[in-house]
Formats: sequence, C-alpha cells, structure tokens
Amino acid sequence: MRSTVFKQTLSNLPIGSRVQIEGYMGSFILHNNLAKPAVFLAGGIGIAPFLSMLTYATGEELRHSIVLFYANRCLEDAAFLDNLRKLERINPRFRFVPTFTRTPSDNDSWKGKTGHISSEMLFTEVATTQGPIYYIAGPPTMVAAMRRTLGEVGVDEDDIRTEEFAAY
Repeated sequence: MRSTVFKQTLSNLPIGSRVQIEGYMGSFILHNNLAKPAVFLAGGIGIAPFLSMLTYATGEELRHSIVLFYANRCLEDAAFLDNLRKLERINPRFRFVPTFTRTPSDNDSWKGKTGHISSEMLFTEVATTQGPIYYIAGPPTMVAAMRRTLGEVGVDEDDIRTEEFAAY
C-alpha cells in the first residue's frame, strides 16, 4: 500500500469515527449503443469502476460485448480477480485479460499475459481496434500511456473515455 495523504488520514482516524462518502461523480458509465463493443483498460485500483460496470451489465443481462484488460505489477497486487473470473464465467459477452508486469521468473503458476497493455495485446484480443468505445482507468501515467497507444493504433479520440486515480 502506498502512503498517500488519503490513506494516512484514514489510518489516523480513531476506530468508530464517522465518515461521509459521496456518490459517484462524472460520466464514466457504459455507453448505450450495443453495436459498439466496450474495451476496458484498467491499471491497479482503476479496476473499481469496471467491476461496478461489469457487475451491473451481467446482472441486468445487457447485450454489450466487453473485453477487460487489467494490468498490475504482480498477482498479489490484483484486486477482485475471483470476482472478475466469476463474471467472465456467467457473462458470455465478457472476456477478461489480466496481465502482470513483474512476474517472478521462478513462478510457473502464471500462464497468462505479461507486460504492460500494448498495441500487440490489443490486436490479439480485440477483433478490430476501430469501432469499440475504450474506457481507461488507473494511475495518471498509465492513462496517458494508454491514450498514446490507442492513438498509435488509430482509435478516434471521441471513442476514448478516461478516469485517473491519483493519490489514492
């Protein structure tokens, strides 16, 4: 866990303290056009809004085709893996693509993707890079890198939605 101001403030609160949490803000929500697939690009805790969208889409049996790329440093850092795998099993329109940037060389248990989300990974997992609506959530540097990658593969800026998770 990073030692951010937010986390320091929470950890210094006495047990039993009352806090007020406000609802969501902004417009980082799943689009309505079912003809356009959704591609989610999550880094670290940026998975939070996508888990919510996927849970809703699965529960409501929405017809969106969704691919989720989820990048983390290592397996231990990845939140909600079991939930995401369960959603993939029960939602035939959802595909989950986790990737890790720091897998130990002596760990044979991980057989999935490794490295950062790249244009090659997108080309492998998404039928066509033009057409889907892309959603990016994660640390600011990851969001910026994904925007550059999407631009390099010809994704229209109007088809990109972002949310940055800074200092969480």
